[in-house]
Amino acid sequence: MFKLLVPTLLVIEALLMLGSHGQAQSFVLDLPRPSQHAVVTQRVGITDVTINYHRPVVNKRKIWGGVVPYGQVWRAGANENTTIQFTDPVTIEGKPLPKGSYGLHMIPGENEWTVIFSRNSTSWGSFTYDQAEDALRVTVKPQTAEFHEALTYDFDDVTPDSFVVTLRWEKVAVPFKVGVNTHEIVAQNLHQQLRGLSQYSWEGWDDAANYLLQEKIDLEEALKYSDKSIQNEERYDNFMTKSRVLDALGRKDQATTARNKALTMANAIQLHSYGRQLQIDGKPADAFAIYRDNAKKNPDQWIVHVGLSRMYSAQGDFANAAKEMNVAVAGAPDGQKQPLQAFAKRLEAKEDINK
Repeated sequence: MFKLLVPTLLVIEALLMLGSHGQAQSFVLDLPRPSQHAVVTQRVGITDVTINYHRPVVNKRKIWGGVVPYGQVWRAGANENTTIQFTDPVTIEGKPLPKGSYGLHMIPGENEWTVIFSRNSTSWGSFTYDQAEDALRVTVKPQTAEFHEALTYDFDDVTPDSFVVTLRWEKVAVPFKVGVNTHEIVAQNLHQQLRGLSQYSWEGWDDAANYLLQEKIDLEEALKYSDKSIQNEERYDNFMTKSRVLDALGRKDQATTARNKALTMANAIQLHSYGRQLQIDGKPADAFAIYRDNAKKNPDQWIVHVGLSRMYSAQGDFANAAKEMNVAVAGAPDGQKQPLQAFAKRLEAKEDINK
């Protein structure tokens, strides 16, 4: 005999909520839902945060204290669990939360909201929510916002190591801050990455060293990375990286040795770029020495004449500066001619191209 399936109270309530907009619904067919599905992702450092949710609409209803009662656990969206996933450990309002996927629930209040991260992320709404499955609860303050017809999650105030998740619906915004220990996460991740194929190339070790150098963290580790890069293949790039790391460590003599080694390996463009950086850093005498040395080593390279032109321009010798720039224009690749011609015109007008 066939059994008559009697809907449970939970299913009836869910159907009533789903059907409140007068649209056909089905638990077994893929039909349009009044609360549309959305997924939003934000990366901070190398940590991805993804919110998967459904977007109920106001539809002229009283939302807060009406459709969504105060003081009761709410699914923070519609239909299945709203979920939030973190690929690395984070903090929520300063409290630690391990990496993973969580059911996101909230308890609305007129002056205070509770944001709940549940280890159960596969339920339908909050009907079977169990506080014993909480991984974390935090309390936040709601804010007044511009009207939003459809519920929305935004990522606000993004920095290299934090951002704010904000739920916006009707005229209410509910923010909570997420912190990410980017430096620690990247440092650990680099160790893992450099156990793969990247360990056999000079680029991976050099990139790792440059990241630590740029962030001014763990410079001794950066020095080890630059040495590993050099062991794989000696390049201008990794010797220059090593010299900058040694400079940052205050080991000036060793830095000079590494830098001089790099310069013996540099091609014309690399020498010019180094000289230009010295010029930008306010070291014109050192820059001009590099430009002249480049001219001796690579007299037939067009980029050499750009360097000499910059030197003459800085010295106020616009006639020789224009002459060198025109030589550069004649030998430069087609894609470089137009900007160099613009420099030449400025020099003919006695305008310093270094400014």
